[in-house]
Amino acid sequence: MGRKAKAKAKEAGSGSTPATAALAAAGVEFTVHSYDHDPAAASYGEEAAQAMGAAPERVFKTLVADVDGALTVGVVPVAGSLDLKALAAAAGGKRAAMADPAAAERTTGYVRGGISPLGQRKRLRTVVDVSALDHATVFVSAGRRGLEVELAPQLLIELTDAVTAAIGRA
Repeated sequence: MGRKAKAKAKEAGSGSTPATAALAAAGVEFTVHSYDHDPAAASYGEEAAQAMGAAPERVFKTLVADVDGALTVGVVPVAGSLDLKALAAAAGGKRAAMADPAAAERTTGYVRGGISPLGQRKRLRTVVDVSALDHATVFVSAGRRGLEVELAPQLLIELTDAVTAAIGRA
């Protein structure tokens, strides 16, 4: 990685989060994007896409679900929603439901609306929607509201030990 990614992170005035620290430690190319978060925003992901001028299908939200008693991360485009049945199947389970927000925050170390699939306090099983592979780069939360990281989807999958599956729906 090097200086290029570090310089970009500094230019964005991002500071450091566990997600950006994990990316820097991995030595991969990434870009940090910051924007002014509106606490009244109805959808954090759609707000991020709009604020950055990025296509919603390239901006991914990180959702934590309970799959057969195990917290599991689903990463899907902000333009759609998470198909819980497909997430359960992709994770090798039978049933999935959205996790309790407090449990998701406690386990990942991030606040709702800023949960990143990277640099989590406790690394969770992760499934990335296969549509991420349609893009050269995608955006995911960098670990706090108003901060996104852009990276190649293959790097996201590799760094989170994720599997890919069709878990998003329009």
